[in-house]
Formats: sequence, structure tokens, C-alpha cells
Amino acid sequence: MKRQFLSILMILFLFIPALFQAKENTNPHIEMAILLDTSGSMEGLIEQAKSQLWRIVNELALSRRDGKTIELFVALYEYGKDSLPAEEGYMKMICPLTGDLDKISEELFILETNGGDEYCGQVINRAVQELTWSPDNQDLKLIFIAGNEPFTQGKVDYREACKNAISKGIIVNTIFCGDFQEGIETSWKDGAVLADGTYMNIDQNMEVVDIAAPQDEELLLLGNELNGTYIAYGDYGSDYKERQEEQDSNAMTMSGGTMIERVIAKSSSQYRNEAWDLVDAEEEGAVNIAELDAELLPEIMKDMTPTERQQYVDDMGKKREEIQNRIQELNEARRKYIAQERSKIQDKTLDSAMLEAIRLQAEKKNYSFE
Repeated sequence: MKRQFLSILMILFLFIPALFQAKENTNPHIEMAILLDTSGSMEGLIEQAKSQLWRIVNELALSRRDGKTIELFVALYEYGKDSLPAEEGYMKMICPLTGDLDKISEELFILETNGGDEYCGQVINRAVQELTWSPDNQDLKLIFIAGNEPFTQGKVDYREACKNAISKGIIVNTIFCGDFQEGIETSWKDGAVLADGTYMNIDQNMEVVDIAAPQDEELLLLGNELNGTYIAYGDYGSDYKERQEEQDSNAMTMSGGTMIERVIAKSSSQYRNEAWDLVDAEEEGAVNIAELDAELLPEIMKDMTPTERQQYVDDMGKKREEIQNRIQELNEARRKYIAQERSKIQDKTLDSAMLEAIRLQAEKKNYSFE
């Protein structure tokens, strides 16, 4: 019995360091739930969200904690329109927390608005309870709720919802679409204060200023080259690839600047596609290329030998890395140029409000930005 107990202790001593090492190697998270009012007056808010998603992603891609790059996860809710079920408080979880940023983009472009009742406390409470948030207290967990009706509406008291959020380490930031003082008088600021968040106001109807930069032309060309390095595989790989192309088209319909930001995002570590792209899948150790059924491969790879398959994926991976590195080089110069030009204008849009709050709250948790 004693020998058996000693054996168990020995196993524990062998495995416990490995467990701690695994935890140590885990990248820090930024988890962000975006709660958008989709009532009839919020078309401008949705347009800003569609055009500014990739700029927000690119700024967050610059963050680090303890020298490690972050992993970004985004959830999306809509609330406040009559076409959503009344029994659920006129709200809907569109996406749970996910690293699939093309999915978030796709859903933003599907959103439509109409009239309804906006229950801020209820949608906050639902996001807190329904989403699978990180258990790590060092990870940054954020809710951003945007709207323009009183924060006090609905059966769920916003004060209880916000206190519930912060008790679980989830910060609630409030964005009032309208006059700053009106947002205070309708309790939007109070909601943020209760959950250690930031209260902000924006003009949801302000047209987003598209600042052209000297690097843009080359970045667009590199974006096209980058798309050629994706190798769709699996039963639904071609569907995901098609979705990627659709989100490129959606970004371009917003503006050239939105498309540039998307190209830059696709060169960052936050843009992950291991579920359908062989290059990302191999890098993440999610597949054994040599053992994949030929039917799951794209046509160009079906008749390749295992060695040829591996070489093809390696070549595409190397090409992608070279393109991404060049995009990042150009982006460094572009960011400086854009920052200088942006300082000349009054920017009261969704992205500037969110990024200001994120940076402030991230730094309090020892995140830094390049």
C-alpha cells in the first residue's frame, strides 16, 4: 500500500510541472461581447460596426501580456427590435465567443433594423450567463453595449445585471448613441460605473472618414496574393473559402479603407482558419496531411503523394509568411501616417470609443500595446 502511494506521488510530481507549463504557454485572451441595438434608428450604428470591425481587430492584434500575443474572441448580440421573440426580451445571441472573425463580419452584414423595445439589463445579464467566459482572472473580459434608449427599460434591473457582470470579472462599457448628457440622465453612465467600465457617447450617424495612405495600393495587391495561399480542405472547406471571399467583397463595398484594414487583419495572428485551411491547420497541429483522405483535399492535391502534399502546404505557408511580413511592414508606416491625419479630425465613431476603453482597461491588467 505504501509503495502504491509513493508511486502515485511520483506520477503527480512528474505531471504537475507539465500542467503548469501548459498553462504558462497559453496565450492571454481578450474576450469581447458586442451588444448592438438594432431598433429602427440604429442603421448608422450597424454601418459603423460593419466598417470598423477590422480596425478594432488590428489595434487589438498589437497587444501583448508578459510578452505573449493575445487571442481575440468576439461574441455578437442584437437587441431591441420587434421581429425578435418577445418572450426572450427582443434579443438574440448571433454568435457565441469565437475566433472566427469572418463569421462575425458575415453576421454584421446580415443585420437589419426595425422598431422595438430595448432592454439593456436583460441583454447584459444574458451575455454574462450564456457565454463561456475564460475562468482566468488575468484575461480581459469585456461587454460593449450600444444604444439610444433609457438604460432602465425592461424587467431585469440594469444595476443587478452590471453588478453580476463585474462579480465575474466582466467589465461593462456603455456607448450612448446621442448627446453625452442625455446618456448620463438615462443611466448609461451609471451602468458603466457599476461594472468598472467606461461610459462613452458617439454620433451613430457620423460618416466614417476614410483616410487614404501611400501604402494602400501595395496593400491591396498583397491582399490578393494572400488569398491565393489558402488551401481549403474538408467537407465544408470550399464553403468557408467562399465566405472569406464574400467578406472581402463586403469590406470593399464599405470603403477602400475598410478593405485595407481587413487585409492587415488577415496578416495578423488574430485571423485563424485552422478549421478549413490546411496551412493554418498544420501550423496548429490539427491535421496530419499525409493521412488525409484524398476526397477531403482540393483538386490540385488529390493525386499528390504524401511527400508532394507536404511540400505544397509548406510552400504555401512560406509564401503566406512572406506576404504577411511585408503587409506588417507597410502597416507600421501606414499606422503612423493615419494617426497623424486622424488627429486633425473630430472622431466620435464606434471604433474610437471602443479602442479608447479597451486600451485603458487592458493596461490595468498588464497588457501592453506596441
